[in-house]
Formats: sequence, structure tokens, C-alpha cells
Amino acid sequence: MDRYLTTAEVAERYRTAASTVRYWRHQGYGPRGVKVGRRVLYSETELARFDRQLLEQGPRQWGWAA
Repeated sequence: MDRYLTTAEVAERYRTAASTVRYWRHQGYGPRGVKVGRRVLYSETELARFDRQLLEQGPRQWGWAA
């Protein structure tokens, strides 16, 4: 069974602010969250999918040299 992380835990994982994770969600970017009551939780499986997406896009998406 998947473990679910909070927005704060996801922010820590990606070394960013919780507000950035919320902004990603608002923009349709980043890992997909599941609303449980008033909280948004992120499954480890979804975080792994997002990690793969980031690796596939690579630094060129942001204009950085590979």
C-alpha cells in the first residue's frame, strides 16, 4: 500500500516551499495530489511518476545546457 505525503513533506523532498507545491498544483504542474478532507496528499507512486517526468524533460526544458 502506498504511503501518502503532505504538501510540506513534498516541498521538503523537492527542496522548495510548500507554497510552490500549492502553486504547481494550481497550474496543473507537478505531482498530482488527492484531496482528503481539507488536506492534499501525494502518493509515493505519483511522486515517482513526477520524478521520471523531470528526468525525461531534463535541463533543456529550462534552457540549461545538458
